[in-house]
Amino acid sequence: MSEEKEKVEKDEGLLVGRDVYLESGVHIGTKVRNHDMAKFIFKRRADGLYILDIQQTDERLRKAAEILSRYEPGEVLIVASRVYSSNAASKFAKLTDIELMEGRFVPGALTNLSSKKFKEPKMIFVCDPRGEKQAIEEASKVGVPVIALCDSDNETRLIDFIIPANNKGKKSLALVFYILTREIMIKQGKIKSYDEFKFSPEFFEQLEG
Repeated sequence: MSEEKEKVEKDEGLLVGRDVYLESGVHIGTKVRNHDMAKFIFKRRADGLYILDIQQTDERLRKAAEILSRYEPGEVLIVASRVYSSNAASKFAKLTDIELMEGRFVPGALTNLSSKKFKEPKMIFVCDPRGEKQAIEEASKVGVPVIALCDSDNETRLIDFIIPANNKGKKSLALVFYILTREIMIKQGKIKSYDEFKFSPEFFEQLEG
């Protein structure tokens, strides 16, 4: 990372430069605003798209990394049902040792002891509250807290900690997991500084084989 970029991040107090957030489209919402997400909306563009508040996204990514790092990696389950989220999340999982459930969430995975997919996490992280609704509902039933990436149109019922972000875009998801991976690896002691983190947001964007 260049000295200029480091200065920008330090001056703004952000995890990455504001321009990096903007280029990834992490702030681009949909044309629908759910009432629950109103407090995370910065403005509505002329084309009708709602724009998420980058400052709040940054603050909540920082806090999410703190929360997740309080648990052992095996106590956290990340649920990623879409291609772009599972691709970025798989790299996050490999680098942090946090368990990943890709593709369709199997009903009963958190509630049915006889299920072959049964898991007993102490925390779950979902990438798409709409597509992973079953996981959220099951986590609620067994008292497992939920962190979720939420776009402007997502419902937030049963979600304990919201990260406002574009959860559909490839570049946005790659940046989110780039940041989370870096922050958690520092807290895990796997790296001591940002300089030791040798991955880029583009690495998290690349599709596997």
